Amino acid sequence: MARDLETALLRSFVTVVREGSISRAATALGHTQPALSQQVRKLESAVGRPLLHRSPSGVTLTRAGEELLPYAQRILSLSAQALTEAGRALTGRCGVGLLEDLAASQLPQALADLARLHPGARLEVLSCSNAAMREAYDEGRVQLVLDEVPDLPGPPRWTVRRPLAWAIGQGVDVAADPLPVVLFSGACSWRTSVLESLESADRRWRVAFESNSLVGVLAAVRAGLGVAALLPTNLEPAMTCHDTDALPSLPDVELGLARHPRSEGDPLIDAVETALRRMN
Repeated sequence: MARDLETALLRSFVTVVREGSISRAATALGHTQPALSQQVRKLESAVGRPLLHRSPSGVTLTRAGEELLPYAQRILSLSAQALTEAGRALTGRCGVGLLEDLAASQLPQALADLARLHPGARLEVLSCSNAAMREAYDEGRVQLVLDEVPDLPGPPRWTVRRPLAWAIGQGVDVAADPLPVVLFSGACSWRTSVLESLESADRRWRVAFESNSLVGVLAAVRAGLGVAALLPTNLEPAMTCHDTDALPSLPDVELGLARHPRSEGDPLIDAVETALRRMN
């Protein structure tokens, strides 16, 4: 008999990963913690492998969890789009500005799936500096921007908090004093809050490498230059820190969605905004 993956179980799994703990995910979904734990275990039984490493401070993905996550996100996105978009054709153009860390996640795939459902629609995704993004927003090249709230080019119409996770370079001693840290270069709330977490935990640190791009930060971590704070969706399995007490807890990142006021009432941009919210 063929096996199917229930969308309700996949939604529970994705929410647990995004919230970083079963208790926070239960609150977000309106479930009790035991009920949500049971759903995750049911999904693990269906898959036949453990999906999460559980600890008192939260959860991290196993290798099987890392493999399942992008499929789960895409199945949920396609299911929602099929229910809401089937039967109506969308046309026109929509520009989307994404924080680079989100552009490297499953969001572009969700937008590509939306474009396939509506071949008359043209979607463009941009990831650039704050100044360039604001210029594109002001000129109307992008109608939607999903970024950290302080960096949005317009007032947020929706916000969400997402946890950060430590990425550990191969061979890096997390007990080193000072701790080698890989950072995004330039002043930003993300960088500041990560360093404040280390300071609050009385951990001495040194900057081992800096880059203005996610590609550069990931390359430095792969090379074993230090540790970095990333969104869980960009954390490669080999970088996962399973000793949750080895490093201090990281703050959440507040993401927000800004929409250009001249785009109100556009059905295509409405659909893209809905897709962005569902994927976050």
